[in-house]
Amino acid sequence: MTAGGLRVIGGKAKGKKLRSVPGDTTRPVTDMVKEAVFNILGGDIQGASLLDLFAGTGAIGIEALSRGASYVLFNDLNRLPVQTIKYNLQETKLEGGEVRCSDAFRLLEGQPSKSFEYIYIAPPQYQGLWKKALMGVDLHPGWLADDGWVIVQINPIEVEPVELRALEEFDQRKYGSTLVLFYRKA
Repeated sequence: MTAGGLRVIGGKAKGKKLRSVPGDTTRPVTDMVKEAVFNILGGDIQGASLLDLFAGTGAIGIEALSRGASYVLFNDLNRLPVQTIKYNLQETKLEGGEVRCSDAFRLLEGQPSKSFEYIYIAPPQYQGLWKKALMGVDLHPGWLADDGWVIVQINPIEVEPVELRALEEFDQRKYGSTLVLFYRKA
């Protein structure tokens, strides 16, 4: 997080401040990691859809909308993050966001209403939730577009091999105490 707090770093809502979720239930993405991820995505985010599975403040999905994504499904299990995301969407005046309050694992078990070009997985740390969510996408690959990516954000000490059938890891990048893993359909 920057000294000035959470903010949108690119696109049409650049510079807009975002409200943090009260308490310590979420871990906001740093500007360095956000900048790096969106530099990797580049222009491909234009017109794309993104599923922000553990959305927290909504910073990743809001950044995607600001940079031209057409649709973002923000999902979080808890009421405070959901209220925060709705507030941040209203403040940034970005359109194309849908906010859902549901369990990420139950969501992935359901029939996808659409396939996403990007699925962003940044769950609460040190509980193995990233692996469980990744395996959920692997078991239900209809959530991911054929040329889509699953992006996982974890602490490097959490990384471990994951047995996958439909997905394969194709890249990983380390930024300080954050590791970003990239998967696509095998």
